[in-house]
Amino acid sequence: MPPFFRGLLLGLSLIVAIGPQNAFVLRAGLTRQRALLSALACALCDTALIAAGVLGVGGLLARSPGLVLAGTLGGAAFLTWYGLRALRSAWVGGGPGLEATGEAPLTARQVIGTAVGFSLLNPHALLDTVVLIGGASAGLGTGARLAFLGGTVLASWLWFFALALAGRTLAPLMARPQAWRVLDTLIGVTLLLTAAGLLLGLRGQ
Repeated sequence: MPPFFRGLLLGLSLIVAIGPQNAFVLRAGLTRQRALLSALACALCDTALIAAGVLGVGGLLARSPGLVLAGTLGGAAFLTWYGLRALRSAWVGGGPGLEATGEAPLTARQVIGTAVGFSLLNPHALLDTVVLIGGASAGLGTGARLAFLGGTVLASWLWFFALALAGRTLAPLMARPQAWRVLDTLIGVTLLLTAAGLLLGLRGQ
Protein backbone atom coordinates (compact mmCIF):
# COMPACT_ATOMS: atom_id res chain seq x y z
CA MET A 1 0.00 0.00 0.00
CA PRO A 2 1.37 3.47 -0.87
CA PRO A 3 2.68 5.41 2.17
CA PHE A 4 0.03 8.13 1.76
CA PHE A 5 -2.86 5.67 2.14
CA ARG A 6 -1.07 3.83 4.94
CA GLY A 7 -0.86 7.11 6.80
CA LEU A 8 -4.48 7.95 6.04
CA LEU A 9 -5.78 4.61 7.35
CA LEU A 10 -3.55 4.70 10.43
CA GLY A 11 -4.61 8.26 11.21
CA LEU A 12 -8.31 7.41 10.93
CA SER A 13 -7.94 4.25 13.02
CA LEU A 14 -6.34 6.24 15.86
CA ILE A 15 -8.50 9.35 15.79
CA VAL A 16 -11.97 7.83 15.40
CA ALA A 17 -11.93 6.33 18.92
CA ILE A 18 -13.97 8.32 21.45
CA GLY A 19 -11.71 10.73 23.30
CA PRO A 20 -11.48 14.23 24.77
CA GLN A 21 -10.79 16.00 21.46
CA ASN A 22 -13.70 14.29 19.71
CA ALA A 23 -16.07 14.99 22.59
CA PHE A 24 -15.09 18.66 22.61
CA VAL A 25 -15.54 19.16 18.87
CA LEU A 26 -18.81 17.23 18.81
CA ARG A 27 -20.29 19.30 21.62
CA ALA A 28 -19.15 22.50 19.92
CA GLY A 29 -20.96 21.37 16.78
CA LEU A 30 -24.12 20.47 18.63
CA THR A 31 -24.25 23.79 20.50
CA ARG A 32 -23.11 25.69 17.39
CA GLN A 33 -20.54 27.52 19.49
CA ARG A 34 -17.57 28.11 17.17
CA ALA A 35 -17.61 24.50 15.94
CA LEU A 36 -15.38 25.12 12.93
CA LEU A 37 -12.89 27.03 15.07
CA SER A 38 -12.71 24.14 17.54
CA ALA A 39 -12.17 21.69 14.66
CA LEU A 40 -9.47 23.94 13.16
CA ALA A 41 -7.65 24.28 16.49
CA CYS A 42 -7.66 20.52 17.13
CA ALA A 43 -6.57 19.76 13.56
CA LEU A 44 -3.68 22.25 13.76
CA CYS A 45 -2.53 20.79 17.08
CA ASP A 46 -2.65 17.27 15.66
CA THR A 47 -0.72 18.41 12.59
CA ALA A 48 2.06 19.82 14.76
CA LEU A 49 2.20 16.68 16.91
CA ILE A 50 2.15 14.29 13.95
CA ALA A 51 4.90 16.27 12.21
CA ALA A 52 6.97 16.15 15.40
CA GLY A 53 6.53 12.39 15.62
CA VAL A 54 7.41 11.77 11.97
CA LEU A 55 10.46 14.00 12.29
CA GLY A 56 11.74 11.95 15.23
CA VAL A 57 10.81 13.98 18.29
CA GLY A 58 8.80 11.08 19.74
CA GLY A 59 11.91 9.10 20.57
CA LEU A 60 13.45 12.07 22.36
CA LEU A 61 10.38 12.59 24.55
CA ALA A 62 10.18 8.90 25.37
CA ARG A 63 13.70 9.13 26.87
CA SER A 64 12.72 11.99 29.21
CA PRO A 65 10.92 10.45 32.24
CA GLY A 66 10.54 13.84 33.92
CA LEU A 67 8.69 15.30 30.97
CA VAL A 68 6.49 12.22 30.70
CA LEU A 69 5.58 12.42 34.41
CA ALA A 70 4.84 16.14 34.32
CA GLY A 71 2.76 15.80 31.17
CA THR A 72 0.78 12.87 32.58
CA LEU A 73 -0.05 14.62 35.86
CA GLY A 74 -0.97 17.85 34.07
CA GLY A 75 -3.09 16.00 31.56
CA ALA A 76 -4.91 14.00 34.25
CA ALA A 77 -5.69 17.20 36.18
CA PHE A 78 -7.00 18.95 33.07
CA LEU A 79 -9.17 16.02 32.01
CA THR A 80 -10.53 15.61 35.54
CA TRP A 81 -11.50 19.28 35.72
CA TYR A 82 -13.25 19.22 32.35
CA GLY A 83 -14.91 15.88 33.09
CA LEU A 84 -16.37 17.18 36.34
CA ARG A 85 -17.54 20.27 34.50
CA ALA A 86 -19.36 18.09 31.95
CA LEU A 87 -21.01 16.07 34.73
CA ARG A 88 -22.09 19.29 36.41
CA SER A 89 -23.62 20.42 33.12
CA ALA A 90 -25.48 17.09 32.93
CA TRP A 91 -26.75 17.57 36.47
CA VAL A 92 -28.06 21.12 36.02
CA GLY A 93 -29.11 20.66 32.39
CA GLY A 94 -27.40 21.80 29.18
CA GLY A 95 -27.83 21.90 25.43
CA PRO A 96 -30.06 24.53 23.84
CA GLY A 97 -31.00 25.69 27.34
CA LEU A 98 -27.47 26.79 28.16
CA GLU A 99 -28.58 30.36 28.61
CA ALA A 100 -31.06 29.27 31.26
CA THR A 101 -28.26 27.76 33.33
CA GLY A 102 -26.22 30.94 33.21
CA GLU A 103 -23.39 29.44 31.14
CA ALA A 104 -22.10 32.04 28.69
CA PRO A 105 -21.00 31.05 25.16
CA LEU A 106 -17.28 30.37 24.82
CA THR A 107 -15.12 33.09 23.35
CA ALA A 108 -12.71 32.36 20.50
CA ARG A 109 -9.80 32.47 22.96
CA GLN A 110 -11.50 30.00 25.29
CA VAL A 111 -12.25 27.63 22.40
CA ILE A 112 -8.64 27.69 21.22
CA GLY A 113 -7.28 27.30 24.76
CA THR A 114 -9.52 24.33 25.48
CA ALA A 115 -8.68 22.64 22.18
CA VAL A 116 -4.97 23.11 22.80
CA GLY A 117 -5.39 21.69 26.30
CA PHE A 118 -7.16 18.57 25.04
CA SER A 119 -4.45 18.11 22.42
CA LEU A 120 -1.24 18.95 24.29
CA LEU A 121 -2.20 18.00 27.87
CA ASN A 122 -3.58 14.59 26.95
CA PRO A 123 -0.78 12.00 26.99
CA HIS A 124 -3.00 9.56 25.09
CA ALA A 125 -3.15 12.01 22.19
CA LEU A 126 0.60 12.52 22.41
CA LEU A 127 1.14 8.76 22.39
CA ASP A 128 -1.02 8.31 19.29
CA THR A 129 0.33 11.22 17.28
CA VAL A 130 3.96 11.53 18.33
CA VAL A 131 5.01 8.04 19.39
CA LEU A 132 2.82 5.60 17.43
CA ILE A 133 2.64 7.53 14.15
CA GLY A 134 6.27 8.56 14.49
CA GLY A 135 7.29 4.96 15.05
CA ALA A 136 5.24 3.74 12.09
CA SER A 137 7.13 6.11 9.79
CA ALA A 138 10.59 5.33 11.15
CA GLY A 139 11.57 2.89 8.39
CA LEU A 140 10.47 5.06 5.48
CA GLY A 141 12.66 7.12 3.18
CA THR A 142 12.34 10.89 3.00
CA GLY A 143 9.79 10.98 0.16
CA ALA A 144 7.70 8.13 1.53
CA ARG A 145 7.80 9.66 5.01
CA LEU A 146 6.43 12.96 3.71
CA ALA A 147 3.65 11.11 1.88
CA PHE A 148 2.87 9.16 5.05
CA LEU A 149 2.79 12.44 6.98
CA GLY A 150 0.38 13.93 4.44
CA GLY A 151 -1.98 10.98 4.78
CA THR A 152 -2.12 11.08 8.58
CA VAL A 153 -2.58 14.85 8.65
CA LEU A 154 -5.39 14.61 6.10
CA ALA A 155 -7.13 12.01 8.26
CA SER A 156 -7.07 14.39 11.22
CA TRP A 157 -8.46 17.32 9.27
CA LEU A 158 -11.20 15.27 7.59
CA TRP A 159 -12.34 13.75 10.86
CA PHE A 160 -12.48 16.90 12.98
CA PHE A 161 -14.34 18.97 10.40
CA ALA A 162 -16.72 16.08 9.66
CA LEU A 163 -17.39 15.84 13.39
CA ALA A 164 -18.08 19.57 13.68
CA LEU A 165 -20.44 19.51 10.70
CA ALA A 166 -22.13 16.33 11.93
CA GLY A 167 -22.80 18.06 15.21
CA ARG A 168 -24.57 20.88 13.42
CA THR A 169 -26.65 18.37 11.46
CA LEU A 170 -27.60 16.44 14.59
CA ALA A 171 -28.44 19.57 16.59
CA PRO A 172 -32.22 19.36 15.90
CA LEU A 173 -32.22 15.83 17.32
CA MET A 174 -30.66 17.17 20.52
CA ALA A 175 -33.50 19.61 21.25
CA ARG A 176 -34.61 17.57 24.27
CA PRO A 177 -32.80 18.51 27.50
CA GLN A 178 -32.67 14.83 28.46
CA ALA A 179 -30.57 14.07 25.39
CA TRP A 180 -28.06 16.70 26.49
CA ARG A 181 -27.91 15.22 29.97
CA VAL A 182 -27.03 11.85 28.47
CA LEU A 183 -24.39 13.34 26.15
CA ASP A 184 -22.74 15.39 28.89
CA THR A 185 -22.76 12.37 31.20
CA LEU A 186 -21.03 10.25 28.54
CA ILE A 187 -18.48 13.00 27.90
CA GLY A 188 -17.80 13.45 31.62
CA VAL A 189 -17.39 9.73 32.24
CA THR A 190 -15.11 9.38 29.20
CA LEU A 191 -12.83 12.17 30.40
CA LEU A 192 -12.69 10.91 33.99
CA LEU A 193 -11.91 7.36 32.84
CA THR A 194 -9.15 8.72 30.62
CA ALA A 195 -7.68 10.65 33.56
CA ALA A 196 -7.91 7.59 35.82
CA GLY A 197 -6.18 5.47 33.18
CA LEU A 198 -3.31 7.96 33.06
CA LEU A 199 -2.82 7.87 36.84
CA LEU A 200 -3.08 4.07 36.99
CA GLY A 201 -0.45 3.90 34.26
CA LEU A 202 1.93 5.83 36.50
CA ARG A 203 1.45 3.29 39.29
CA GLY A 204 2.47 0.51 36.93
CA GLN A 205 5.73 2.19 35.96
